[in-house]
Amino acid sequence: MNNKLMDNENPITFDGQRSTVNVQSSMVNCLKFNEIKAVSVFCASSTQVDGAYFEAASRLGALLAKHGVTLVYGGGAVGLMGAICDAVKAHGGKAIGVIPRFMVEKGWLRPGLDEVIEVETMAERKRIMSEISDAAIALPGGVGTFDELMDIVALKKLGLYLKPIVIVNTRGYYQPLAELLERSVAENFQDKKFCHVWKMTDTPEEAVETIFSEPYWTEDVIVKAAL
Repeated sequence: MNNKLMDNENPITFDGQRSTVNVQSSMVNCLKFNEIKAVSVFCASSTQVDGAYFEAASRLGALLAKHGVTLVYGGGAVGLMGAICDAVKAHGGKAIGVIPRFMVEKGWLRPGLDEVIEVETMAERKRIMSEISDAAIALPGGVGTFDELMDIVALKKLGLYLKPIVIVNTRGYYQPLAELLERSVAENFQDKKFCHVWKMTDTPEEAVETIFSEPYWTEDVIVKAAL
């Protein structure tokens, strides 16, 4: 992908059937870009990971803010969750935290969010995040991130979520997952269309480009639950 697409500080604009993005002195055209107003981001709360993961989270947060896209995330203050939110706020963006009440009571909520949605369960958290955003991006994370990612992938497979899903493969972190999912298709546990449910990118820049350009699914495009 052309990383320069998202380097421009002017947000994507829409003009009916065609949309344009300024890339320095040139113009990039496509039939239609998605009108992305908010994106759910799944990521880790660990503070012990390699600095490259923090740097990627911060870059993604800055890109979302510069393109006027609201961050919808788990509301945490530390780890990659803290890094992406800090970058969004530092660049003048908006952040919405969706967080279970017990986490608030434990003091895990990041202060200064534009909106906080307190929920009772982890399942409710995932449901609301998917409902109020226009795409989903997964940064590296642990089992909580895996749960959020696999849940929304399964929903899209069944036609219950029609928006773009992007996995950011920082440092090759998600390569084993990609191989596992591809094997599930090769061994006929999944229909071959399953591999089109998500897109994997190497960088935050490519991820942002993808959420704007990846076509929304329609309700009739459902991957068979059973072969």
